[in-house]
Amino acid sequence: MKEISFRVGVSDDFKSDAPGLLEPFLDQVFGPLPFVQCCFFPVKGHVVVSDDIRGYDAVITLKPRYTTASLIGNERLTIIARWGAGYDMVDVPACTAADILLAITPEAVRQPVAEGILAFFLALAKNLPARDRLTRSGGRDLTIENSGVSLSGKVFGSVGLGNIASQMFRLIHAFGPARMLACDPYASPTKAQRLGVELVDLETLFRESDFLAVACLLNDETRGMIDRRLLSLMKPTAFFVNVARGGIVKEADLVAILQERRIAGAGLDVFEQEPLPPDHPLAALPNVILTPHRIAWSDALYRGNGLGACHNVLTVLQGGVPEHTVNREVIHQPGFQTKLRSLAQRWAAATGEEPV
Repeated sequence: MKEISFRVGVSDDFKSDAPGLLEPFLDQVFGPLPFVQCCFFPVKGHVVVSDDIRGYDAVITLKPRYTTASLIGNERLTIIARWGAGYDMVDVPACTAADILLAITPEAVRQPVAEGILAFFLALAKNLPARDRLTRSGGRDLTIENSGVSLSGKVFGSVGLGNIASQMFRLIHAFGPARMLACDPYASPTKAQRLGVELVDLETLFRESDFLAVACLLNDETRGMIDRRLLSLMKPTAFFVNVARGGIVKEADLVAILQERRIAGAGLDVFEQEPLPPDHPLAALPNVILTPHRIAWSDALYRGNGLGACHNVLTVLQGGVPEHTVNREVIHQPGFQTKLRSLAQRWAAATGEEPV
């Protein structure tokens, strides 16, 4: 048996929160490589402790936070591979300063999350919760209040025009929308035109959309960006969906808008505090559909994220750079290049192949 040359750490919240979700892909990618050892490491208090990841070349992670303190003394660590597309739980400047590459799996989440948005739109439009309650109580006669609306001829909007929102708009085409709107200061006008999407400001987006989704990153620009002022611009018949991050929306403002019936309803997969407390005001509202940050979880998502995260690690162990690197500025730093060359040489020694 070949000597262990590489050590890959896996956050143990996979075991508690997603048992069996990653293991098949660890076996598929690293199982045939006896010189790569995968080990679970503990996560205490949701923040990674430096000592617990010491000695790893790579880390695959689900939910825990990584701070500057998490990375102190981990000179060997070269990549943090996030299972998923979001990375607000990782201090990116701290990674860069420590010569650590951060990689994500955006291609894997595009279709599943877009489908999740569409599922919310359809469930809200057809008022499925009310119809479900009616049926369970033995009723069958719908009133105007608990009947639904058509998606055809409506205005669809998105905060953000990245991979997920773009795929959402491709799916929406089948329903014959009247217009499709997006607010994204970084979106290419050419891309928007190709999708048939109008780029507008936030106020116009909230004022004119019948179905509005939040599909952008959580960062310093977007944190708390959606507040009562913007929500108050929405039509009373409009629906609001958030599948991005809870921190983008001022939750108390959204609760008030929904309680006052200022909008028709909402579909929420993300919250300021997760899991959502059972006594949270949102849980008592009949015009809201709630899911536990799992609307997109499906066989396709598991496979795409699992293989994507493992292959991101494998690429770095071989001395390469993953396509979906978040902090690309780290690539040319001398410290990171030294790590990468060392990994390539160790890979060559373990496999007998020429260095990358």
